[in-house]
Amino acid sequence: MNTFQALILAIIEGITEFLPVSSTGHMAIASAFFKIEHDAFTKLFEIVIQFGAILSVVVLYWKKFMDFRKFTFYIKLFVAIIPALIFGALFKKHIDNSLESPLFISIVLFAGGVVLLFVDRWFRSSEVIKEEEISYTKALTIGCYQVLAVMFPGLSRSASTIIGGMQQKLTRSLAAEFSFFLAVPTMSAATIKSLYDIWKEEPSVLNTEGIQLLLLGSTVAFVVALLAIRFFIGFLQRNGFRMFGWYRILIGGVLILMIITGKL
Repeated sequence: MNTFQALILAIIEGITEFLPVSSTGHMAIASAFFKIEHDAFTKLFEIVIQFGAILSVVVLYWKKFMDFRKFTFYIKLFVAIIPALIFGALFKKHIDNSLESPLFISIVLFAGGVVLLFVDRWFRSSEVIKEEEISYTKALTIGCYQVLAVMFPGLSRSASTIIGGMQQKLTRSLAAEFSFFLAVPTMSAATIKSLYDIWKEEPSVLNTEGIQLLLLGSTVAFVVALLAIRFFIGFLQRNGFRMFGWYRILIGGVLILMIITGKL
């Protein structure tokens, strides 16, 4: 991976991390398009820059996220992350294999788009408008929805958790915010685990050049994500998920055709 490729992946990550279009799927397809070898460093890079993008949540929601007086808020996040940690550890090999299959990711992108066309119609009523009203049971249920994104790369972590929140009667905006907050411990754990695995199995990857690319990618993803979050919340409140559904169907359909015909 060279500097230009790292910048492209970081920009894609920053734009798509909080949109219900799958940042992992977009990066995997971009890697295939630019013929970036999906080696140990690329896998690490994709996770670390996701963590960089996630840090934008802490900055934008600093007062709310760092309000230690509301200790139950952190417990809810801990409860919600448990399913993903368990399934991620149990099915890591399956997940890694799926990430190496552009066709699988493209199909999931397409199928997820079809689902998004109907989400606003399915979950019209909402009763939970404040974070304090999210019960531990609701938090755990949303965490179970996150498992779907863990098991099916290309589905979108944000889409899964936002839909899970809406299914639990959260408003669209609150479901999106809780999804953002949940991403922080989720990606923190994934980043720490990935760095530990690399340090243990292939420490040579963490050379000077590699660390520079990781820092560059994380910084770019962080800055771009700051803008993307603001756009997404406003767009979601006004328009819902339908446009994102059509986008996924279009992109997924084109990619499937390109892969089948050997053009990708």
